[in-house]
Amino acid sequence: MTRPAPTRPDPHAYARLDAWIDAHFDEEVAFLQQLVRVPTDTPPGNNAPHAERTADLLAGFGYVAERHPVPAAEVQAYGMQSITNLIVRRRFGAAAGAAAGAAESGPVVALNAHGDVVPPGDGWTHAPYGAEVVDGRLYGRAAAVSKSDFASYTFALRALESLGLQLRGGVELLFTYDEEFGGELGPGWLLDKGLTKPDYLLAAGFSYQVVTAHNGCLQFEVTLHGLASHAAYPHTGVDALQAATKLLTALYAHNQVLAQRHSQVPGIDHPYLNVGRIEGGSNTNVIPGKVVLKLDRRMIPEEDSAAVEAEVRALIEATVAGCPGIRLELRRLLLAEPWKPDARSAALVEPLQRHGEAVFGEPIPTSGTPLYTDVRLFGARGIPAAIYGAGPRTVLESNAKRADEHLVLEDLRRATQVVARTLLDLLG
Repeated sequence: MTRPAPTRPDPHAYARLDAWIDAHFDEEVAFLQQLVRVPTDTPPGNNAPHAERTADLLAGFGYVAERHPVPAAEVQAYGMQSITNLIVRRRFGAAAGAAAGAAESGPVVALNAHGDVVPPGDGWTHAPYGAEVVDGRLYGRAAAVSKSDFASYTFALRALESLGLQLRGGVELLFTYDEEFGGELGPGWLLDKGLTKPDYLLAAGFSYQVVTAHNGCLQFEVTLHGLASHAAYPHTGVDALQAATKLLTALYAHNQVLAQRHSQVPGIDHPYLNVGRIEGGSNTNVIPGKVVLKLDRRMIPEEDSAAVEAEVRALIEATVAGCPGIRLELRRLLLAEPWKPDARSAALVEPLQRHGEAVFGEPIPTSGTPLYTDVRLFGARGIPAAIYGAGPRTVLESNAKRADEHLVLEDLRRATQVVARTLLDLLG
């Protein structure tokens, strides 16, 4: 249905939101520290304990978190160990006493952040799970992406409810645990089961910008089977590594073609292809009989994933066909569709930009990102969405997914205020 445009609340309400967040900011930081201190390295992906801890902490704020464990067999087949996704539902106005899904008096806005993270790796000068605060920065894996938005979204909602105003519609906090593996058992699972059907979706941010589109990603495992033999008799074998070098040359040369396909979305340049992992051979004195490559093809929003996949497959097959004695095995690992711009997301984007400029004191642009995120899963179901939350001016400044990942606490405070103000505009 078409909803009426929200009216803007009394400006004094914004000041009251800001003041509540300021007064409770130490509590918000402590909440984030407790979230960072529970590891959620993915792989291996044993994330249910973090969900349980999060649910307990939310209960301390009076929020009942629905626990939605994904069946163990599905999780293990996926390559992870445990996933429990959380939903906190808050309904306002006429919807508060109505049946689920009957929030006709206003929109339901879902706020989604993911708790799973890549392992910390080496090079840290601060404990990756210490959640140490130094010079106004909180250090730790997922401090910036995206446990920070567990905090910003939770405290934005608390601030909104503290006003005691008559609101309409509802808010859902969706805290999920499968972004690093593609989201299919996180938001995708909740959507498939009909457990969430929001009118708008705001997803965890990683910069001052409001992100409205992102790249897609296609990943393949390419196995080249040759015939191993003793290095003293190379003519008796078929060298899979020599075939792999020809394939690598062809794949990287293809980037020259991709560089000519430019996106019209600001922040996104062109598609590209990368080989991220190579395995092969058994010993120095043995002709390699098998080599495995894993490649990543990023797709701009204007590209069609089926056409991209056909193009990549044709390139690989044609190249390997020119390598006598090599048998090709090609397996798709991941297909994450691009998230395309949607004019209907303006209802989210406009207040985020307006309040972002007021709170941060500078214009907040919209952009796309070359990353891919869980938001595509909502976009595929026709749900208008935007990406915004606590983060630095640019994602690289936070060391996200690198050593010494950190969050500037003042950015957490200000992003929480922006989100709270935006919710008030949508639901007030």
